[in-house]
Amino acid sequence: MSDILMQDRAGPEGAALDAIDPRARLIGAAGFACVTVACSWLPLLLAALILAIAFMTLSGRAVGPTLRRMAAMDGFIFLLIAMLPFTTPGDPVFTLLGFAASREGIVHSAEILLTANAVVLALLSLAGTLEPAVMGQALHRLGTPERLVHLLLFTIRYIEVLRAEHLRLRRAMKVRGFRPGTSWHSYRSLGYLVGMMLVRAVERSERVLAAMKCRGFSGRMPVLAAFAYGPRDAVFGAGLGAILIAMLVAEVAHGAF
Repeated sequence: MSDILMQDRAGPEGAALDAIDPRARLIGAAGFACVTVACSWLPLLLAALILAIAFMTLSGRAVGPTLRRMAAMDGFIFLLIAMLPFTTPGDPVFTLLGFAASREGIVHSAEILLTANAVVLALLSLAGTLEPAVMGQALHRLGTPERLVHLLLFTIRYIEVLRAEHLRLRRAMKVRGFRPGTSWHSYRSLGYLVGMMLVRAVERSERVLAAMKCRGFSGRMPVLAAFAYGPRDAVFGAGLGAILIAMLVAEVAHGAF
């Protein structure tokens, strides 16, 4: 089920970031996210977004599907961004339907929009293009608790299976004439749907656990990939680290003045 993460790749392999050690990519993604969230100066946030676009280009992700995912994310924060200029006190810039939009609110909205898009795009490019098994092994090598790694891998592996089961149950309900509404019958039917999803999930988990035990699973997953840092990883880490440090220095200098 690695297609869940890999379906936006423009090509099967050969992207520039594929040559970078997965551990370096995960550390870079985490560092980029932390530094970007810590910044509030608009030029720095714009630079972070440009850097994230560069990551997308180097990762081989298809531009169209990636931008559609970004647009879906922006839809969740659109209401907040649209309301901030009218709810934040400050110097009015323009008036809409009797409500004054403040300069401080507009700047705050721009900060949120740039930060969210830069962080999500960088995560999609640096971490989202890793195979789930490779990501899990990289997290394990970085010292992430094994239980958390197992939870991540199983979630990525079986979330699409649960989605397919949900669609199958919904189709069965439609064949039997179910039409969602506001009646108690609709609420009860949807409750049964959720309950059956939980029952099916428990049954499947028991079968998966039995199958894993038959294959020798003892609570630990063997690490198959042999990771090794190389010159490219050093260049990537040093370059990205220098950029992030420069961003922090510029943010502190801007705040001081």
